[in-house]
Amino acid sequence: MDTRLFSHTNWSLLALMLLLYLAGMVNLYSASGTRLDSGMSFSGFYQRQMVWGVCGLCGMMVAMSFDYRRLRNLAWPFFFISLILLLLVPVAGKTIYGAKRWLSLGFMSIQPSEIAKLAVLLIAARILSREAKPLGWKNFLSVIAVVTLPCCLVILQPDLGTTLMILLILAGMVLFHGLRGYVFKTCLLLAPCAAALMWFVGMHDYQRQRILTFLNPGNDPRGTGYHILQSRIAIGSGQLWGKGFTEGTQSQLRFLPERHSDFAVAVFGEEWGFVGCLILITLFCLFLLAIFSTASQAKDRFGSLLVVGVFFYFFWQIFINIGMVIGLMPVVGIPLPFISYGGSATVLNFTLIGIVLNVSMRRFMFKG
Repeated sequence: MDTRLFSHTNWSLLALMLLLYLAGMVNLYSASGTRLDSGMSFSGFYQRQMVWGVCGLCGMMVAMSFDYRRLRNLAWPFFFISLILLLLVPVAGKTIYGAKRWLSLGFMSIQPSEIAKLAVLLIAARILSREAKPLGWKNFLSVIAVVTLPCCLVILQPDLGTTLMILLILAGMVLFHGLRGYVFKTCLLLAPCAAALMWFVGMHDYQRQRILTFLNPGNDPRGTGYHILQSRIAIGSGQLWGKGFTEGTQSQLRFLPERHSDFAVAVFGEEWGFVGCLILITLFCLFLLAIFSTASQAKDRFGSLLVVGVFFYFFWQIFINIGMVIGLMPVVGIPLPFISYGGSATVLNFTLIGIVLNVSMRRFMFKG
């Protein structure tokens, strides 16, 4: 790697990422604990997250080490690899909590749907960067056709949350690139029909029940509404300053489910209160701003679209997870980046930041 590139590294983005990861590690340490009569007992979630963090840093360094324009040629091969992995899930996948989403490699498990997010991001950036004009029907439908197969394979796992994320990332990239007016208006008119089709055909009964529970969680407080109600209690009990590190009763007494993954921010809110949550959200806003500023400064359309895809990847996960935890959105199983536990997701998060840093480092070094 050319050492001159380090002078153009987005150090603020790197610092914000590390701060969020450290906040997640501290929160995960507390979320891994269970208060017993004899004291505290801890599981190994935070220890495994440290290992995944090291793997993620390696992935980030690899993503920074070459000219990002080479990703244009690697987009299709990587896309087909992700499809093969998704096709292997129904055959050789590992079932956890009733869903078959993971492939076991013996010493570790990977989630191919996380790889599919990166594959769709790369292939969409390649297709959209071919021309600068707003998309007409031909190019718009070609992008939709490419992502249809991975979305179908993911939703069959079933994993509605990841499918939604892939579509939202693609939608953000397409809108950033631009759509012809008649295409955009037609899509707006067809959106209710697509939502109705998804409701009656594309969703399982338990997924529809999650949305109904979101509208009124009190209907089934000990069943489908339990997650949302306990999460609200945890965040509300933190009040202004919080109960203190490892002092949250909802998490330590195990009332709060999935406290290490989907509802990790509820643990944070209970222990650090409104002030702590405000600081965390501020860090996320600065983090997103740093990514978007890189997109605006990119030297070519492909690099700009890559970074925009990364921006929407993080934006939608942050928005949906926090909205889910405070009861403003249905429970869809989307983790909070750098805060929630997750192996494949952590490595992907670091790798995507490596791509953003790659684009940032090379914006002054080469002519487009």
